[in-house]
Amino acid sequence: MYKGGYTGKVLRVNLTDQTSKEEALPQEIAKGYIGGAGFGIKYLFDEVKARTDPLGPDNKLIFASGPFSGTTIPCASRMAVTAKSPLTNAVGVALTGGYFPVELKYAGFDAIIIEGKAEKPTYLWVKDGKAQFRSAKKVWGMKTTDCQQIIKNELNDQNVRVACIGPAGENLCKIACIINELRAAGRKGLGAVMGSKNLKAVAVRGSGEVAIADKEKYKSARDAFAKAMKESPVLYPQFSKLGTPMVVDHACAIGIFPTKNFSATGEYAPADKLGVEAQLTRNVGSEHCYGCPVACSQLKMAKAGPYAGTLTEGPEYETFFSFGGETGVENIDAVIAADRLADELGLDTISAGVAIGFAMELYEKGILSPKDTGRLKLNFGNDEAMMTLLRLMAYREGIGDLLADGTRAAAEKIGKGSEKYAMHVKGLGLPAYDVRGAKAHGLNFATSYTGADHNRGYAFQEVFGIPIPYEVDRFSAQGKGKLTKWNQDVRSATCDAPTMCAFLLDMAVPAIATQNTASLMEAVTGLKLSAEEVQAVGERINNLARAFNVREGFGRNDDTLPDRLLTEPLKEGASKGQFISKDELKQMLDEYYAERGWDIKSGIPTRKKLKELGIEYVADALKS
Repeated sequence: MYKGGYTGKVLRVNLTDQTSKEEALPQEIAKGYIGGAGFGIKYLFDEVKARTDPLGPDNKLIFASGPFSGTTIPCASRMAVTAKSPLTNAVGVALTGGYFPVELKYAGFDAIIIEGKAEKPTYLWVKDGKAQFRSAKKVWGMKTTDCQQIIKNELNDQNVRVACIGPAGENLCKIACIINELRAAGRKGLGAVMGSKNLKAVAVRGSGEVAIADKEKYKSARDAFAKAMKESPVLYPQFSKLGTPMVVDHACAIGIFPTKNFSATGEYAPADKLGVEAQLTRNVGSEHCYGCPVACSQLKMAKAGPYAGTLTEGPEYETFFSFGGETGVENIDAVIAADRLADELGLDTISAGVAIGFAMELYEKGILSPKDTGRLKLNFGNDEAMMTLLRLMAYREGIGDLLADGTRAAAEKIGKGSEKYAMHVKGLGLPAYDVRGAKAHGLNFATSYTGADHNRGYAFQEVFGIPIPYEVDRFSAQGKGKLTKWNQDVRSATCDAPTMCAFLLDMAVPAIATQNTASLMEAVTGLKLSAEEVQAVGERINNLARAFNVREGFGRNDDTLPDRLLTEPLKEGASKGQFISKDELKQMLDEYYAERGWDIKSGIPTRKKLKELGIEYVADALKS
């Protein structure tokens, strides 16, 4: 019996036979994995067999919030969506915010596990502990905003929260995402998993509330957290007014804002066209997730040319990279319009932009001909071509069909040496940091269980110069294995699992992150965890995810970076001359595996380590 935080209930849904049942959430899972990504990875490892087809009915799609969602703890309306990724064939975890995560808790569930495949287009309607299967025939083919509105109208309740896919998910594009409001569970192709199950949307509504185990301790813990937020020199003075896009200027200044498919980083740094000064001319307001006082999401409206009048919630920093720096597009209105179009089509903005930048470089090098592109002139900076490619990818038409499964799959089909220019790790396109100038960040890209994912172990020490847990030299490979393990474990335990906004770790509570989570956990749920035990939860999550990937055939050879980052020094900018040599990567991997207690030659978690974390059964599963 849970005292607070958790509903203690998991909804298991089988689309094949249109059945659902309520299951108890075991307390050992709650304490051992906390929630969110922890729950998703635990159920994924235990229930999805090795070599399962990611787009087959045996893959499972897991929506899970954390124990803090639905409370008055700020910045806790988050959830993780987990499945085996069709893009990477590895663990796929995507995080999203907004109002859906809280509504899921109010509807009575900590998680929804979706399995099987519906015979016809379907959406799931969950209200106050009960699930219904409803026809999605009317909304199949719709873009995401229209889909959400029609479902709300049909259910006669504008406060219903809807997570849905667009045409990209329906067409099984492996870079498709899941959209709720204009928030995205963006990466790893989880929209395609929904599409493969003929599941257009999940709608939730609840009248419940989240109990608090100890109200006195809760007030004290929440006040300490709020105090840390207020004392941050960045959170309210800058971040709440500018959001993540403010990083464009900073990344350009330190020479790590990637441009033109990572071929011109430092040489071409469009802060004057896409940075804060330009962004402020397009800001028209802000939005916030449930219960968040920061309201970092900036509403922007395009004001000139063919894109005038387009409104979007964003673009976030990553999208200014993917539809701006990566493609060489300097037109801020085009970036705004591309962001909104990608959301409506249900495409991950990062993967889509990286695929377009990749195609543009191949076109300029003559590897893709005008015949290959359908006469599209895919030169860097061509915003019209970028907009056209987004539609072509979502509907799998022409060259869009080639790019719809990401850069790795496209390079395999194109050949002609194009693999050299495919900027991905494990199939996941690189996000908005040229890690030649931030080497722990690069090691995180190489080792993250989801592929090149900035969210899994963000090296804020290198990117922003924050000396926690200690000061580092971003150009040095020394000590980066230990740092990367810390970043990955702490972020998993304090952000991805409880579930909390990751920006707070970087800007408000990095020095007290694990203690902050421990204090809030005891106050909200009654479950007592020390700061060290919280960090161990993060380590357990990362080891279990690694074990899932090992079972799928991944090993040390997959923990690498694109050849360009390993062999080509940056030519200009504040990180000029930097690259991650193969020797440096080897050094960092050796140290990382040693710190993790994994076999150094193979990168496989040892039985000793798994036993230490209380998951020795995983070693038996790997052995068999």
